[in-house]
Amino acid sequence: MSDQDRQKRQAAEAAAALVEPGMLIGLGSGSTAALVVEALAARLGQGLRIKGGVPTSEGTAALARRLGLPLAELDEHPLDLAIDGADEVEQGSFALLKGRGGALLREKMVATASRRLVIVVDEGKLVPRLGRGVLPVELVDFGRRATLARLAALGLNPALRQEKDGRPFRSDGGHLIADCATGPIADAAALDRALHAIPGVVETGLFLGLAPKVLVGTAEGRVLTLDS
Repeated sequence: MSDQDRQKRQAAEAAAALVEPGMLIGLGSGSTAALVVEALAARLGQGLRIKGGVPTSEGTAALARRLGLPLAELDEHPLDLAIDGADEVEQGSFALLKGRGGALLREKMVATASRRLVIVVDEGKLVPRLGRGVLPVELVDFGRRATLARLAALGLNPALRQEKDGRPFRSDGGHLIADCATGPIADAAALDRALHAIPGVVETGLFLGLAPKVLVGTAEGRVLTLDS
C-alpha cells in the first residue's frame, strides 16, 4: 500500500467513525469514497445500524451492495451526513474541486441535500488555490461543439473526456465531461457563474459554500481535522 493510500484509509476510517446509529448517509464516489464504504461496512459488521446510504454513482452502489450496506434513494429522506473525497481542497476557503471521476452532478446533489458534509483526503489534495489540475464540466450531448466553443472562449481549453477505446466518456446520467485547464482560479464563484450561464452545461466541478469538515490523512499517521 502506498503512503497516499495509507493516508486516505486513515481519513476514511475517521470519517466512518462519525456515523451514528439511525443515520441516513450520502456515499461519495471514487477510490477514497470506496475506502469509506469499506470502513462503514466494517462498523455495520460490529453492530452499527443505519437507515441507509445514498450512493452518488453506480460504482459506489455496486460496492455497497456487495458489502451489505442498505441503500436508499435521495428523495426518501433528508440526509444526516454525506462523506466524499475531493480532488482539491483550497486551504482557507474550503472551496472544493471534484468530479475527476465523472460523478460530479450526483455528488453535488447529495452534498447539498445533506445536513453535514465530510470530505476525506490525503494531504496532497490541499492546495493554496483551486485549479492545479483540470476542472471537470458536465454537459449535454446536444450541441456539444457549440458548448465546447463557448468554454474555449472563456480561455479554458476544454478537452472532451474519452474512454480507453476512444469513445466519449459518459457519466451515470448519460452526460459528457469536458476537462478544462483553468490554471489557478482567482475567483471560483465568478467562474462557476460564468459556466452555469452557458446553455448545455449541466454542472461544474466547483463545490463552493458547503462549509465541509475536512479529514486529512497525513504522512505522520495522524488524521488532521479542518473545520470551515
